[in-house]
This record gives sequence, C-alpha cells and structure tokens, in this order.
Amino acid sequence: MGQIEIVFHFESIDTNGQLVMFEFSVPPNAKVPMPHYHEHFDEIAYGVEGIMTFTIDGKNIEIAAGDSCFIPKGIAHGFINKHTTTAKVLSVITPALIGPEYFRELADIINAGGAPDIEKVKLVLNKYGLIPVIND
Repeated sequence: MGQIEIVFHFESIDTNGQLVMFEFSVPPNAKVPMPHYHEHFDEIAYGVEGIMTFTIDGKNIEIAAGDSCFIPKGIAHGFINKHTTTAKVLSVITPALIGPEYFRELADIINAGGAPDIEKVKLVLNKYGLIPVIND
C-alpha cells in the first residue's frame, strides 16, 4: 500500500473474530495514513525493528524493538518513521473488525497514480470504523 508493506499473521476467520494481527513496515519519511481514531476496536502496537513515532492523544511515543503501546478506541492517533532505517511494527486489533480487504481497498486508491483522492480514502476509512481527524 504505497510505501507501506503489510503482512497478515491472523485474520478474523483464524480467531473467531476475536483479533487480527499484522506487521507493517514503513521506510524513512514514507507517506503514512492520516491521523484517525477507531470507533469500535482497540489496537496494540509492538515494535519489531527500527523506531516508529506514534502520536496518541496528542503525545509522541517512540516505539523501538521490544516497546509497545495501547491505542484505545476513540483516541486519535497516527504514526510516522522520522528515522533513517525502515521501522516494523506488529499490530493487534481486537475485535477483528478490519482485515486485508480494508488495506486492499485503500491500496487501490493510493496506488492509482498521482495524489490520492482524499474523499475516497475517507469513505474507505469510515466503512471500516476509522474516523479521520482533520487538524486545523
């Protein structure tokens, strides 16, 4: 999806809808998703390699290998790789309300060429219970 690589380890079907688990790799200074919050699920992020900077409820948290953070539903967050090496994070979402289809739909928009259609991106986010946060 753009410059971000996503690999699923568990999908909803594997866990009776209890959780999904995937890794995502972000190269330095890659374009990342807009800040958002989840309406109906929580997320845990665990650092695998490199350093990812998460902004959760307005606070910056650096997640290196072995570090983790909890992102409760309803809390605005985003992430970026400000460092010189690729960062990889393992993400667990519970309950399993998103999966590969969410990322495929976003990838179709992002990988279409040119600047992504932000309104289409917002529609996909909303479809899966992710609410974009627009900073003024």
